[in-house]
Amino acid sequence: MGQLTTRQLARKRDRQTKHKSRSGLQPGDMLQERYQIVGPLGAGGFSSVYQARDMRFPSGTKLCAIKEMLISTADPQIRKLTIKSFEREASMLAMLNHPAIPDVSDYFTEGNRSYLVLELIRGKDLQNWLDESNEMLNQATALDWCLQLCDALTYLHQQKPQPIVFRDLKPSNIMLDQFKRIRLIDFGIAKLFEGGNKGTMIGTEGYSPPEQYRGEATPAGDVYAMGATLHHLLTRQDPRLEPPFTFAERPIRSINKTVTLAFESVVMRCLAYDPKERYPDAMALRDALLALSQPELTLADLLPTAPPPAVGVVPDPVETPAANSLVRRTANLVKPLWTFKCEDEIRSKAAVAQEMVFVSAYDNNVYALSANNGAFVWKHPTSDGLGSSPYVYENGVFVGSADQHVYSLNIRNGRMNWRFGTKGAIYSSPVARFDHVFVGSDDSHVYAINVNTAKMVWKANAFSPVRSTPFVDEERVFFGTEGGYIYCLEIATGKMKWQFQARRAVTSSPMVRDDLLVVGSLDNTVYALDAGSGWAIWRFRTRRPIVSSPVIYEGVVYIGSSDGTLYAIDVDTGRQLWTFDTAGQIASSPAVWREAVYFGSTDGKVYSVGIKRGELRWQYETGGPVISSPTIENETVYVGSTDHNLYALPI
Repeated sequence: MGQLTTRQLARKRDRQTKHKSRSGLQPGDMLQERYQIVGPLGAGGFSSVYQARDMRFPSGTKLCAIKEMLISTADPQIRKLTIKSFEREASMLAMLNHPAIPDVSDYFTEGNRSYLVLELIRGKDLQNWLDESNEMLNQATALDWCLQLCDALTYLHQQKPQPIVFRDLKPSNIMLDQFKRIRLIDFGIAKLFEGGNKGTMIGTEGYSPPEQYRGEATPAGDVYAMGATLHHLLTRQDPRLEPPFTFAERPIRSINKTVTLAFESVVMRCLAYDPKERYPDAMALRDALLALSQPELTLADLLPTAPPPAVGVVPDPVETPAANSLVRRTANLVKPLWTFKCEDEIRSKAAVAQEMVFVSAYDNNVYALSANNGAFVWKHPTSDGLGSSPYVYENGVFVGSADQHVYSLNIRNGRMNWRFGTKGAIYSSPVARFDHVFVGSDDSHVYAINVNTAKMVWKANAFSPVRSTPFVDEERVFFGTEGGYIYCLEIATGKMKWQFQARRAVTSSPMVRDDLLVVGSLDNTVYALDAGSGWAIWRFRTRRPIVSSPVIYEGVVYIGSSDGTLYAIDVDTGRQLWTFDTAGQIASSPAVWREAVYFGSTDGKVYSVGIKRGELRWQYETGGPVISSPTIENETVYVGSTDHNLYALPI
């Protein structure tokens, strides 16, 4: 009973502190003859936060948050430190641009008080959520919040020339806004990480890592605070009321039965006493959480569990809904027109132009072959693997490489016209329109490059790796990110028009028809958005994550899922029309030709399925998983396989 009383008193003190007014600003007070105070939002430390109205917008109500710092101390050292901290927060927020970080619009001083004008975030912080709710947080929600936090912290930890360490991550500094998005607030003690330098111990007892008590602040310290925050949210045990560094004595799963052993292990690694035993930064933690949530998408799981069958040997069919007697009868009816073997896996989509087929392989080469007989024409090597698909525009072949470059090759002889360097591997496939190439990079940017001069026209920061292939229309560029956002940019300037947040990475490439954007996500969802505004029109759930890109044909969306199913969805309503099951995952993006849809599966087969009812027309078995997407030209299906072969199959 005594412990419960202590907790209640701690929460009461927090609430009292949060609503305390330190400056005496009252509703109606004006600052800078512009900002009219509406009321208090909270207080703590050296500052108070108010809601205010920006009177520069008299015909509408534009609200903002104003953070006020009042320096009442006579100690010159403390005064100097406080002012420096506040100015640093203002400067830091002004240079940051991330959806989870509030925008700063103004900074000024009046008398002995300084003010910071910030974006007003509507919602509640997670400490309020804990105080107002008795429910136990489930793992799915905790994972969602944690991935969003990892995205924001990764952005901070990857700042150049020095990482930014938040240093005070805890429930009261994390907001859940009205759209259920996580937002970071209170950057008052965040600092640039300078290796080897020590400072004063700043942070919150219970959430701060051991080394921060010694004045050491590193990205691994934010990882510890993330673990402490997760432990608090999942167990409802406030670490400020417990002996320091005793999380291991309070197992999460003994209190919260929704938490798996694997998730608990990730949290406890964050809470390791030795920083070297933790995840080094938020990106590493995010990768661990993604691997935990969808292990089926790892490379090991996409590769065959047994050696591929020898050439000419057809394995016994697997008894699945797609492997019935009809499948057995049609298994060997299709014979390739020709095949071409590369030196490594083919996961890219082939391009066909000027009677040639262009394909990239993980042997680092781009190949040009005769479309008629598969005869070798030329190849061009890059310095690393090629997961990006080639794109033909006029007399150039454009492709991205894991060596961090975009290549422009002469279509006739494969000689390099130019190459353009980014700061990350390129798995996004380039798209060329209006004499410009548009492509994403793992350096978290999308680039617009002049096809003739190789000069960058603009680059847009997407805040996380971009592996989705852009969709480009006359005015806009659409793409997804590994951080779970879908962006729409102005084609001329690269400026953002809107953004939409999914719950997991968007590796799938968007398709736009009649101003409707459709795309898949690793959160198991197909999204249909208004292409003009980004508003969700409908959502469709599959059983597993989606990396396949959709195709829209005559009012129907066709898309595959790693649950092994191809889905046909009504484009207007999001209603399922029919499904077709395979014995593997479908990462391949479908292609439609006349009355059939074509796609590959990790069960090693290429399928042709009728578009009306989803009935099997034919299938062809390769020697390895088919992750490549088919290209159809002149009554021929061109598709690659991880067995190193490119196949030309008759329609």
